[in-house]
Amino acid sequence: MKVLVTGVTGQLGHDCVNEFMSRGVEVRGVSSRDFSLTDETAVKNYLAEYRPDVVIHAAAYTAVDKAEDEQDVCMAVNADGTRYIAQACQDIDAKLIYISTDYVFPGEGEADYEVADTKGPVNVYGRSKLAGEQAVQELLTKYFIVRISWVFGINGKNFIRTMLNLAAGHKELTVVDDQIGSPTYTRDLAVLLADMAATEKYGIYHATNEGVCSWAELAEEVFRQAGKEVTVTPVPSSAYPTKAQRPKNSRLSKASLTAAGFSLLPRWQDAVGRYLIELQSVDTL
Repeated sequence: MKVLVTGVTGQLGHDCVNEFMSRGVEVRGVSSRDFSLTDETAVKNYLAEYRPDVVIHAAAYTAVDKAEDEQDVCMAVNADGTRYIAQACQDIDAKLIYISTDYVFPGEGEADYEVADTKGPVNVYGRSKLAGEQAVQELLTKYFIVRISWVFGINGKNFIRTMLNLAAGHKELTVVDDQIGSPTYTRDLAVLLADMAATEKYGIYHATNEGVCSWAELAEEVFRQAGKEVTVTPVPSSAYPTKAQRPKNSRLSKASLTAAGFSLLPRWQDAVGRYLIELQSVDTL
């Protein structure tokens, strides 16, 4: 098996490349330095030359608030770019694993979203990722669409790193508590994606660490495990107005993952603990 991973400079792309390498699989990670996702010819030519058996498309425009002002750029990367990747995979008969998001849903209620539930993105980023999903489904049969949420990993910025940085100068912090979802540790997700890549169990999946929490609860757990004496005061989203609306409910059902026989990711609290150890191992604290 020969694998191509887009977005290698990001959290998930970095861990996916490392995971495949640890399994002795030929893998190549690429970034915008190798080709632009918005250049259809460049995408097609690169994939035609490398001819991977599997493409993990982890690259994306992820600046959620900025996307409200840069809709054309966001759609060009996440919608058009994904279409170009899917077309290139079609040309060489490669499997595609497309990384999507909880943001394709409206984020209402308190029930877990099933993979086929009605979509309704509440911001530009969500609409762009949904358009990417639609392109993949339109062009390919050999695809996995994997929706994730609240991502954290060693190779980039994330909520946990932000909290730890803030803890250095604050003993009290206010954190949103009315957005509920599940953190996703990219190191755990990379294992699942590598397992998927070796199968033909195509379809749409939700993949996050097990269990749900609010952002405030996640912050409290991070401080508890990191031994930081910081008091977290829960506040509503209205206390931190953002350019882009965020879904209040990001609970994702793993029923399709279980039905296909894939292993669920460890609980999010366990993932936080292992991530803190990983941070210490690279001396970033």
